[in-house]
Formats: sequence, C-alpha cells, structure tokens
Amino acid sequence: METIEDIRRRIKNAGELHSIVRTMRALAMTSIRQYERAVESLADYYRTTELGLHVVLTTAVREGYALPLAPRKPLAERGTAILVFGSDQSMCGQFNEQIAAYTAERLVSLGILPYNLHVIAIGARVVPSLSAHGLNVADLLSVPGSVAAITPMVQEILLRSDQWQNPATQPIVEQLFLFYNRLQTTIAYRPRMQRLLPINLKQFRHLEQQRWPSPVLPTFSMAWQPLFSALLREHLFVSLFRAFAESLASENAARLVSMQAAERNIEERLDELHRLYHQQRQNSITSELLDIISGFELLNQS
Repeated sequence: METIEDIRRRIKNAGELHSIVRTMRALAMTSIRQYERAVESLADYYRTTELGLHVVLTTAVREGYALPLAPRKPLAERGTAILVFGSDQSMCGQFNEQIAAYTAERLVSLGILPYNLHVIAIGARVVPSLSAHGLNVADLLSVPGSVAAITPMVQEILLRSDQWQNPATQPIVEQLFLFYNRLQTTIAYRPRMQRLLPINLKQFRHLEQQRWPSPVLPTFSMAWQPLFSALLREHLFVSLFRAFAESLASENAARLVSMQAAERNIEERLDELHRLYHQQRQNSITSELLDIISGFELLNQS
C-alpha cells in the first residue's frame, strides 16, 4: 500500500508535468497565430503577382505570342515528385498519419505508379507513416522552426525543381505535387493536394478578362518571356511558402488539441491523487487517535 510520502511524490511529479503541458499549449497557440499572420501577409503578395501576370498575359495574347504548354504525356507516365509536409516533433496526434494516408489515397486515384515517383518528406516523423503506405522516401528535409526559416527552405526546393527539369539530370521530374495539412479553424485542419509543376496557364486565363483596377493598363519595356518566367517563379515561391506556413499552423493546432487533452487528463489525475492523499492522511490521523485512546483506556484500567 502506498504511503503518504509516495502519494505526495506522485502529486509533485504530476504537477511538474502539468506545468510543462501548459507551457507547450501556450507555445502552440502562439505559433498558430504566427503562421496564420504569415499566410495572411502572403495574400497581398500573391495579388501583386497576379496583377503582374495580368499585364503580361494580356500583352502576350494581344501580340499573338506563343505561351509555353504543359507536357501532353499521360499523367501516370510523367516523372513525378511529391513533397509531403509532416513534422519533426512529436505530440501532435494523428497529424503525420493523416497526411500520409491522404497522400497514398490521392496517388492511387491519380494513377501515379511508384516506380515513376520521387518522394520528398519534410519532417522525419512522417517517414514511418509513408513507409506504412508503401511510399519509399528518397529525400528528407527538416521542418523550419520559424517563419524566417521558411524562405531558405523554399529557395532550396525551387533550386531542386530547376535541376529536375534539366534533361541532363536523371530522373527527369515533369510534375511536382504538394501534400500538406491546411488549417481550417484554430483546432481543426484538413489535408490538401496542390499541383505545383507544370504550371497550368489556364488558371491564369481569367486574368485576361478582368478589368484593371485603374483606368490605365501598365506597360513594360523588357522582353516578355523573362518577365513572365520571373512572375511565375514568384508564384511558385508564394505557393511553397504558403504550404509551409499552413502545414506548420496545422501541426501546432494538432499539438494544441493534444496538449488540451493531456492537460485535462493530468488535472483529473491530480484530483484523484489529492483525494487519495487526503483519505490516506485522514486514515493515518484516525489510526493515531485510536492508538492514543486505546492507550489512555489501558492506563485507566491499570
């Protein structure tokens, strides 16, 4: 049977664990807001890029320039790379398992075969989940620890994408998909797939029909091809940056839910331990009183 000292020790350990969980919950809430602000700030940047593409595409169509086309090979026959955004840290519930299951399901629906697939995992803890679904990870990248650390990671991926499309490299990657969790509310997220490469220019065709915000359409003096390429590269940068920020926000949302559940469990356990402690202490006091009374009665009888 546990002594009072044993119970007191367990209460102390549970209290320390409760303090750690509360700190982690507060950090998760702070991080969610940090990455949410990053996603919100990208909206204006993305809008500026769209307006630039509006000008270039309108001029290209008016002048009769030939726009680059996506490869006509069947989707399943193209060399494919996928980026799966997971986590490097634990205590985030089913975050990694859900994105891995969603990735495997979507690849099957797209008809993309494993032998034609190059899997890049972002976060070491998503690797076992991907392997469980038959997806062998070729490259592993670390998860950025802050908003400032996202930009170097995005630049590295863009550099790799340029190398993939070089005919001298093997294998040639003709399309790139992103699989990441997207934050819906402060404590809810859902998986999402986005095709990053090749860029489908049809998604920008609506820009040609839109009216410019001001009475005069801006013009440009440089060649339209390098300007168009630069704007598309900015579009890729924004898409990757947003995927990182939304995945990190979702990871912290999952961690927040886990910490809230852990905090409730610890509080319930602390209540049980305190009740047990008071009961044991009361039993000890009662036993001591009974001993005193028994001794007093024995002395009186003597």
